[in-house]
Formats: sequence, structure tokens, C-alpha cells
Amino acid sequence: MSQRTRAFIGFGANLGDPFAIMPRVLKTLANLPETQLASCSSYYRSAPQGVSDPHPDYINAVIALDTGLSPQALFDALLRLESACGRRRAAALAPRPLDLDLLLYGETVMQSPTLTLPHPRLHQRAFVLLPLAEIAPALSIPGHGPLSPLLEKVKGQRIVRIRDIRPFAENHR
Repeated sequence: MSQRTRAFIGFGANLGDPFAIMPRVLKTLANLPETQLASCSSYYRSAPQGVSDPHPDYINAVIALDTGLSPQALFDALLRLESACGRRRAAALAPRPLDLDLLLYGETVMQSPTLTLPHPRLHQRAFVLLPLAEIAPALSIPGHGPLSPLLEKVKGQRIVRIRDIRPFAENHR
């Protein structure tokens, strides 16, 4: 058996039915080679960031995986899953039926033309930090430190915990 690394995936959607797509996402991720679903946060509702025109709120969560895939192979699998679920990359920050971000891959710090780890803005986003803190409260983000002080800095961002999905995630380990 190969060595596995804990990776955290950000889930987001503001088109269609995010609650209906999450089971497909969890099942697909759990069925990746050398990968096991470790945990999944509750759902959170958050306002879109960085847009001036009105967009629907996002439904967000964070998924933890233990994987033997490389960071690039996992990232490529996330892109394929987004595409299979209807994601089209027509414009940056456009509403989307599915957005999967590779937030962290163990302690890996890297930058390539297609992938930056840790995710370059995760430390600035309540919709990532709150779900991360729910499933990995002792986590420290490489280059940014522990979650607690990072959460303090984003406490003005609108985000609400709306639904627990961990019982479903437990069935997909």
C-alpha cells in the first residue's frame, strides 16, 4: 500500500442544487485510486466574493481525503469532476454548478503553471476556514499558521452553517 497524504478539497456551488450534487462528488472522490474519504464538514451558505454584479449565494463545504495520488493527479481529477457536473470556465468568478479547489495537500508548498499549494486565497476566506476548522481544528496552514488567528481576520465575512452532512460522508469511507 502506498503512503497517503491528507488533502483538503473546497466544495462550492451557486447554480443548480448543491445538496443534490454533493453525494456524487463524495462518491467520485471516495472512488479515486488510492483514495479514501476521511471527513466532510457541514454545509455553509456564503456571499460571493470579488464580484460587483449580483450572484446567488454559494453553498460551501470542505472535504478531507487521504490519498496516494500526487497533487497534480488529484487536481486533474477535480477538474474532470467539475466538467462532468456541468462546470464551464467561460469567465472568472462566474456562477457555477460546482467548484472544487485543492486547498491543501499535506504540508506541500508548491507553485506550478496549473496548481498552487496551499490554495493562494484560502487564508482570506471564511467559507473555507470555518469548514476547515470544523473538521481539522488543530490544522496549521503552511506559510500562514494556525486556523484560529486566520478566522479572526475573516469574522466580518457573511457565512452561516446551514446543514450537517457528516452522517452521509461517514457512509462513503
